[in-house]
Amino acid sequence: MSVKIGNNIDLGEFPLLLAPMEDVSDPPFRYVCKKNGADLMYTEFISSEGLIRHAAKSKQKLDIFEYERPIGIQIFGSDIRSMQEATEIATLAKPDLIDINYGCPVKNVACRGAGASLLQDIDKMVAMTKAVIKATHLPVTVKTRLGWDDHTKNIYEVAERLQDIGIQALSIHGRTRAQLYKGQADWSLIKQVKRNPRITIPIFGNGDVDSVEKAAAWRMEYEVDGIMIGRAAIGYPWIFREIKHFFETGTYLEGPTIQERVHNCRIHLHKSIEWKGEKTGIFEMRRHYANYFKGIPNFKEYRMKLVSLLNVIEIDEVLDEISSTFEEVA
Repeated sequence: MSVKIGNNIDLGEFPLLLAPMEDVSDPPFRYVCKKNGADLMYTEFISSEGLIRHAAKSKQKLDIFEYERPIGIQIFGSDIRSMQEATEIATLAKPDLIDINYGCPVKNVACRGAGASLLQDIDKMVAMTKAVIKATHLPVTVKTRLGWDDHTKNIYEVAERLQDIGIQALSIHGRTRAQLYKGQADWSLIKQVKRNPRITIPIFGNGDVDSVEKAAAWRMEYEVDGIMIGRAAIGYPWIFREIKHFFETGTYLEGPTIQERVHNCRIHLHKSIEWKGEKTGIFEMRRHYANYFKGIPNFKEYRMKLVSLLNVIEIDEVLDEISSTFEEVA
């Protein structure tokens, strides 16, 4: 049975979602994840205040491409009117859905009344969500956490109230805001939400899924409708295809060859340059090299070269050298 968001977004039997990650989930990164099997992706989160003030960085994050569909634009903010206006602007970019971030734990978001901060004021969260739903014809979904801290794990109530006003899906990260990204994600409350007989919308689990084994075990144990993968996909977009292969065949797919690592890294680099220009594209790609070639012995010398070069032709030459030097390393 297919998982659906709204009437028109069919995600298949058990979708794998790419989590929205600030400074990571840009179009070049989304391209390589889509090519490797991500079923639903989101933009980086976009400030509602930035959108309504026409900030260049916020507007650029609205860039979406046909090959990415289905794609959601994720927005965040602390002011209901601003969120409503930002929704109208985001809708004009023609995504498939609008997603609201009620989960970001970082200080400059949560301590300004946005992101996970709304978990401390569910009435305001409900009012804000209503305003967003009213401002668009697109399905509205939400990403959030278990609660603000261990004493206020209110996700059960949040899920019911947000579904009641019309959200079409809910992604839950199995930590509280107080935990940030520390400790282990607790999916037991996600399972309780999914098992709530009142809940009929898709529930997606998020947090710590970094292997085929976890994805397979947690799919069964926690009964979610799909899994959202974040940090584990950075430099390893193959995680989507490996999990899908296991679900379909019950067998493990071999990891990427060195040629595949180089190929994906190169595509990511060139897409980055195409989207941001050569200088910025090369600079922002530097954070990804270590992850693309993680686990390859004696790689430091090449990584240092990659993060120091300023010319795409020279970077391509180093990638060619990596491909031939480490040909036998899987």
